[in-house]
Amino acid sequence: MTAFPEPSEENSFLADHIAILRDSYRHWTGRELVDPRMNHHEAARYLFFAPFAVLSHDNAKDPIFNYANRTAMSLFGMNWAELTAFPSRLSAERQNQENRERLLAEVMERGYVDDYRGIRISKQQRRFLIEHVTIWNLLDARGIYCGQAARFSDWKFV
Repeated sequence: MTAFPEPSEENSFLADHIAILRDSYRHWTGRELVDPRMNHHEAARYLFFAPFAVLSHDNAKDPIFNYANRTAMSLFGMNWAELTAFPSRLSAERQNQENRERLLAEVMERGYVDDYRGIRISKQQRRFLIEHVTIWNLLDARGIYCGQAARFSDWKFV
């Protein structure tokens, strides 16, 4: 899957991709990612500027991030072009990658995991703990698996 252009008014903040995130989140958790009264364009704009992190990666054998909001880009110390060319496995330090793989396999099997916590690392090698993370499988309009996404609002640098 090729990287999307950076979210902006001109591309409706990637509303089609955000629709997949929203619909999949609701499918797996029974909850809403954003206010359900928002249309997909409003939700996409809101999520891009939200004070919490939202990221997704594609379904490649070695998944690449294909979406990150401004909060997530700031935490990982990368701009859009860098993050959307970055294998998501590298968001965890080498010693934590095996645990991350087990987690993603559990998400693959169950559909989602709530309340995950783990250490991640920025481009500048700054470590941070993420907590109360929800990770879920992404399903396209036909119900076909197309990646995974994460949402979290609690982090601290360690």
